[in-house]
Amino acid sequence: MSAEDLEKYETEMELSLYREYRDIVGQFSYVVETERRFYLANAVDVQVRDADGEVYFDVRMSDAWVWDMYRPARFVKNVRVITFKDVNVEELDKPDLRLPDDGPFPG
Repeated sequence: MSAEDLEKYETEMELSLYREYRDIVGQFSYVVETERRFYLANAVDVQVRDADGEVYFDVRMSDAWVWDMYRPARFVKNVRVITFKDVNVEELDKPDLRLPDDGPFPG
């Protein structure tokens, strides 16, 4: 496979992965970024650990989706990540779950 073919393949895979992400992101509550991967999850627990003065993060997620184009099964029941780098956890906005401002509940 030539370098050009490989680049084209990776571009197509990234686009396919992005489309999958776009279609499923609404099913998850959190976005989690580590130095190696990007995850969507419905439950996240981050514990800061200290082992002999070295701090690391123990991240456990359940009902998760893993952003990795080389991974055939991206949906996982549970995943655990140990990292010495920063971890970013963001709660996803769920606009479709908000009550309308002029809804049936008085303010």
